Amino acid sequence: MSSSKFKSRKFVSVDPLKCTGCGICEYACTLEKGEKAWNPIRSRIRVVRMSPLFNFALACRFCEDAKCVDACPEDALNQSEDTGILMVNDKRCMGCDWCIQACPHGGITLHTDTGKAIACDLCDDEPSCVEFCPEDALEIVLTDEDAEKRFNTALEKLPEATKHLTETVKTKNWKPLINEAEVRSLRVTEKLEALNKKANIKKNKKQTMK
Repeated sequence: MSSSKFKSRKFVSVDPLKCTGCGICEYACTLEKGEKAWNPIRSRIRVVRMSPLFNFALACRFCEDAKCVDACPEDALNQSEDTGILMVNDKRCMGCDWCIQACPHGGITLHTDTGKAIACDLCDDEPSCVEFCPEDALEIVLTDEDAEKRFNTALEKLPEATKHLTETVKTKNWKPLINEAEVRSLRVTEKLEALNKKANIKKNKKQTMK
């Protein structure tokens, strides 16, 4: 494992072999951050849907050589010395999006209401996106090597998976696909129910405190 200048750097990483592009991670993120309504544009993790066979989610990696920090003309971005987690000074941030253009991982975006930069902050080490992913495609890793290994493995297996899907369509052997879809639908339903239950509990707590 490569050494890190941060004492406890870790970040959310995706396994494209498992990711279906369902978007529940975005839903979980916006609810956790107290957004009034689910909007994937406001999420700090973003789903990229390339094809039925290759989907993945992107979040801030808390880079040791953070290009977003260097690119900011207002010095609005800095990092925790312990974890590398990105911190945004909203008073300084002008929403110029230079940080977004500089980021090689798609891990930072602008909030649609405030126009300020936002990025993953690991939710106090309990990221909701990881907790509620129905396919267990997300996990916390410690190094870029950990993240890139799974991504490259998925790319290597893509031609084989594409060939298998093509043969399935040609032979019209739908039963395995339908069975798999039904199982995944059940997992999605369970996670959504758990997520909405958590959201209602938080909402009730807020109302009680008023």
